[in-house]
Amino acid sequence: MIRLENVSKTFGDLPAVDDVSLTIPTGEIYGIVGQSGAGKSTLARLVNLIERPDTGTVTVDGAELTALREGDLRVARRKIGMVFQRFNLLGSRSVRGNVELALELDGVARSERHGRAQEMLDLVGIGHRGDASVHELSGGQQQRVGIARALAARPTVLLSDEATSALDPETTASILDLYRRINAELGLTVLLITHEMEVVKSVCRSAALLEHGRVVESGRLEDIITTAGSRLTSQLFPLGAIPATVAADSAVIDITFAGGNADHPVIARLARTHGLDVSILGALVEQIGGTQAGRTRLEIPGGATDAVIADLRGQGLLVEVLKEAA
Repeated sequence: MIRLENVSKTFGDLPAVDDVSLTIPTGEIYGIVGQSGAGKSTLARLVNLIERPDTGTVTVDGAELTALREGDLRVARRKIGMVFQRFNLLGSRSVRGNVELALELDGVARSERHGRAQEMLDLVGIGHRGDASVHELSGGQQQRVGIARALAARPTVLLSDEATSALDPETTASILDLYRRINAELGLTVLLITHEMEVVKSVCRSAALLEHGRVVESGRLEDIITTAGSRLTSQLFPLGAIPATVAADSAVIDITFAGGNADHPVIARLARTHGLDVSILGALVEQIGGTQAGRTRLEIPGGATDAVIADLRGQGLLVEVLKEAA
């Protein structure tokens, strides 16, 4: 488990992380999402104390890192693997040599280093490239080397800082599949730092939205999705602006659904029950957090708005009115 309590970090006059409290359960794939400058990377560095917080505490697997002396902190950090956006591989070393580096710095015997590195390269799917130069690898393969290196010391927590942002969509999908498999096979807690909503939708069960260094939303995605006014949900399901063609005497509503509601013929039922001509202005359906979820935008005649909303909410659906009928 990772627990941050009232953690803050300021650079000069700029609060990069501002009074953040989060609990990330053991074995979870958890997303920290936000735009550039939101404080995501600083937050990742606070988790393993590469950056020490100005205030607050950081606890990983029961050890309060912020209370440890430097020697004990170095030992505790071995439980936290880190995967970087820019790979940070050494061109002077082979693929296997890069994976062995952390073990070498820890004084692990050569034969053990070699065997462990090969085991991790096999796990990430490039065991046959151990003797290659890192310059001979594609971006996706280099990222796999970075993941293997982060796993070499047998951590219990894996931090991934924008690790897919420099990759093409197909390679990104393969790396996310790898994270999913690592999480399942090794039982690691994985903290994904990202600005890409597709990453969150693909592999995360829970997430926190960071804005200007503060957590504005956090929790399990299935709960966030069905929370009125959720900014994270609007980013997960971007339906854009209301079309200018919407009639003045019509209302526009968004319906958000998750789980069992996703399979119900909601719109067809509305049309039958209320005798309405309902226009679909937009819709997105995704597999999120292991469950089907989505958002649909409807234009409905103004006189039927109250009855329609009551009906939909009676079915357990989240309904938000974007435009009232004139």
